[in-house]
Amino acid sequence: MRLMFVYYCFGDAGSAQDIYHYSRVASDFGHEVVVYGPPDPNSRFTFSLDVGVADALIFVFEWTTQLRTGDRLDLARLLTKVPRERRLVIDCDGAYNDMITVDGDYNHRDQAASRAWTEVCDSISDRIYQPSLRPSRSNVRSFLFHGYDPAWERPLDFTAKEFGMVYVGHSKFRWRPMKQVLRAVEQVRDEVGRTALVGHGWDALPTWAAPMEMEDVYYTDQAYLRKIGVEFVSPVRFEEVIPWMSRAVINPVIYRPLFKLLSLVTCRTFETPAANTIPLFGLDEEYVREVYGEDAAALVLPQDHPEEKIADMMRRPDDYTDIILGIRRNLAAQHSYAARLQQLVELVES
Repeated sequence: MRLMFVYYCFGDAGSAQDIYHYSRVASDFGHEVVVYGPPDPNSRFTFSLDVGVADALIFVFEWTTQLRTGDRLDLARLLTKVPRERRLVIDCDGAYNDMITVDGDYNHRDQAASRAWTEVCDSISDRIYQPSLRPSRSNVRSFLFHGYDPAWERPLDFTAKEFGMVYVGHSKFRWRPMKQVLRAVEQVRDEVGRTALVGHGWDALPTWAAPMEMEDVYYTDQAYLRKIGVEFVSPVRFEEVIPWMSRAVINPVIYRPLFKLLSLVTCRTFETPAANTIPLFGLDEEYVREVYGEDAAALVLPQDHPEEKIADMMRRPDDYTDIILGIRRNLAAQHSYAARLQQLVELVES
């Protein structure tokens, strides 16, 4: 089967890594995965405009429903050459919902934007999926989409670490959950040591924020971050995410409030446990148990005295090794890209 992803592809954000790994494992099962767009010899992705030979179109929507590359015939080419029943929409950001606001986060600025997004998705396919354990709308089905690759796994060795804590990810709607982590870190600052935030928006607004009226989206308290000595690192490509995580003893796993409310999974859900680090889950304990296994609850940042959990991880990181290895086994068994690809093919054929 030839699957074509329609995706606004970036190398340092979003689901680029997932699509790359779908492509990588496809040949093992006699399938082919390409990304819609003009061929690019400098890219690690296989791009193609040859829609007619695709058995299915997989529209992956995150921050936009627009297309990044191609020409003015894009939609005509996509929607006329592959029948509706062979088109799927994966709504990664929970935008295929009514307008939701939670803790300063939102999926749409108004109901008109929600209706417009919904109409676009409905015009493409009757089959809408979200990477959520429990989609909110009755016509949306669950497909977790993001996956885990056991080949990512780094040996666990907590000696000679450059950083006490690193977070790799952009600041988009993440200031509130990050602030909770940093307030705890601040109380045991000397034990944690060097702390770095890697990605757009932590030390300054991204260049596109003001023109797109997204200043609130990328808000951070930059004076506070500098006061507690946080280091800022420019965004890294998806191949460098796990190596960067592996430079620290602990890495927070935090979601923007909307994603937490909708029980979504993300790229970071599955990347962090593979790194040479301790995942520190700033998530609901029930969600952590469901995704990572029962023992993973020991890595949840508690509401009461969270600084004690962080200090304990810094003092005796080796004592958490067995928990991390158990999480890895669970993810490899249930959430590998091979399993995801097989699930996707079954969705197409159903």
